[in-house]
Amino acid sequence: MSNNMRGNIALFLAAFIWGTTFVAQAVGMDNLGPFTYAGARYFLGVFSLLLVLYLFRGSREDARRKGTYKSGCLRGLQAGLIMFVATSLQQIALQYTTAGKTAFITCLYIVLVPICAALSGSKIRPNNWAGAFLAVTGLYFLSLQGEINLNVGDLIVLISAFFWTFQILFIGRFAALVDPIELSAAQISVCAILSTVAAFVFETPDAAAVAGAWVAIFYGGVMSAGVAFTLQIIGQRYAEPAPAAIIMSFESIFGALAGWLLLGEVMSGKEIFGCVLMTIGVVVTQAQKIKFWH
Repeated sequence: MSNNMRGNIALFLAAFIWGTTFVAQAVGMDNLGPFTYAGARYFLGVFSLLLVLYLFRGSREDARRKGTYKSGCLRGLQAGLIMFVATSLQQIALQYTTAGKTAFITCLYIVLVPICAALSGSKIRPNNWAGAFLAVTGLYFLSLQGEINLNVGDLIVLISAFFWTFQILFIGRFAALVDPIELSAAQISVCAILSTVAAFVFETPDAAAVAGAWVAIFYGGVMSAGVAFTLQIIGQRYAEPAPAAIIMSFESIFGALAGWLLLGEVMSGKEIFGCVLMTIGVVVTQAQKIKFWH
């Protein structure tokens, strides 16, 4: 199996976990504010990553002896600041716009990533652009359901999409250069601390409510914050930015499917058509590598 294929699989797994976490968030935030839930899950993610750091301490020692080790803490702190701004803007925007429009506008990073990558000198192949177009079209049918009016919330989400774009490009730039687990742990630590501060400033955290949502917090913390963001970093060590963005946008599909299977939400014909278009978009953006054309 090629490194590129390993990277794609890691990103698909990350997208699956992020998508299914929407169910955990929907259940977990019944009695919790968004910052309280985020702070609790991110702190749990930090503890899970500290355990991973301990278990893989031998590989870091080997890298130090070989002279190939480079700490990921500084880059992780920087990535964490970007990610916290992105997630906070999403939470603010949801007070003024719908979840569907938020999902669609956020995932415009499918197009923004290759544009920014091209402006920074990266080569973006025509099939990447074609795949991005198909994926965005699919997201329209999956998320918007005909909503095209724009408001202040949509503008805030658009700003958030730029920060998600910066986060993806930042991870793509440094994932292969530093220790990926340290990078992930530092990134999640920043989000945990800042989300907790925001919870005490803007909300009234309730210990009993947090304890009552422990299952959703556990899944969102260990699987989404701990595992999925680490898989993103590992995946982007090998995957190019443009196809990586399209693969990660599959969290929208997995979220819709999880809502259908676990919460009884109904998927319309338009939503199913959107899922199909997004799937085709991923195949198209990978087409040159799997030799569908030359």
